[in-house]
Amino acid sequence: MVATHTFRAMGTSVALLGPAGHPAFETAARAVARRFSVEEQRFSRFRADSELSRVNAGAGDTFTVSAPFAGLVALALDAAARTQGRFDPTVHDALVAAGYDRAFDELLAGARAALHPATPCGRWAEVEVDDRTLTLPAGVHLDLGGIAKGWTADRATEDALASGLPWAAVNAGGDLRLAGEAPPLPVAIEDPERPDRELLRLRMPGGGIATSSVAKRAWAPGRHHIIDPATGVPAETELLQVTVWADTATDAEILATDVLLRGRSAARDVPAVLVTRDGDVLVSMTVEEAA
Repeated sequence: MVATHTFRAMGTSVALLGPAGHPAFETAARAVARRFSVEEQRFSRFRADSELSRVNAGAGDTFTVSAPFAGLVALALDAAARTQGRFDPTVHDALVAAGYDRAFDELLAGARAALHPATPCGRWAEVEVDDRTLTLPAGVHLDLGGIAKGWTADRATEDALASGLPWAAVNAGGDLRLAGEAPPLPVAIEDPERPDRELLRLRMPGGGIATSSVAKRAWAPGRHHIIDPATGVPAETELLQVTVWADTATDAEILATDVLLRGRSAARDVPAVLVTRDGDVLVSMTVEEAA
């Protein structure tokens, strides 16, 4: 039996899963919600008073930032180097130019349609982090939305275990982390073009899963939140959706973006489920059952 506590944070639905009836579940639920509240305040680009907004507003300067902020920026820069820039924390201005200039619910309500000229990315190598000292070049602004969500899911799962749960899973809009003495967790992969239809199920023994899709968080044809740093505009890729397994939700989030931009050939070396625009489903990890 599994207990579930859900709430909204970071513009998405967040769920804590744990053993039903466990006396520590309510305490864990409060700890998870508190973690998301704190990290959203730190990393949201849609809050003028967030730490990220303060840093972006002072581009061209050097800052003393919080240890978690410095740590996540360092992780993002390392991910950019490992993926040859396909995962790029400096896509902020390209996202804004593509029309993603406000929280997604507000974006849809405003029916934004204008796609502005491509905005260059790829300046991640100019960002410097030394302990808690961050130097952001003039004209460079950070977007940490995706990796912050996965990173927070990882931290929140640790918080749930520290609260006394023997196992816990935190799902933040598809960034899922499972840890502790957990039973294998079935994870449904939905059809990106028909969200009410389940394509298949994964059998997840632990670790993290993340999904990246050009069909979600889209506000017009060809206008979505996955920027190709090589072009500075929403990616044109042969894949509609990618789900990746890794040791943590943070790593899975990085790999999902990387694989989506690399294309179907990436299935050879990453545990993933790839859905192509042609309707093919390519699987390179353990599947519990197919729809």
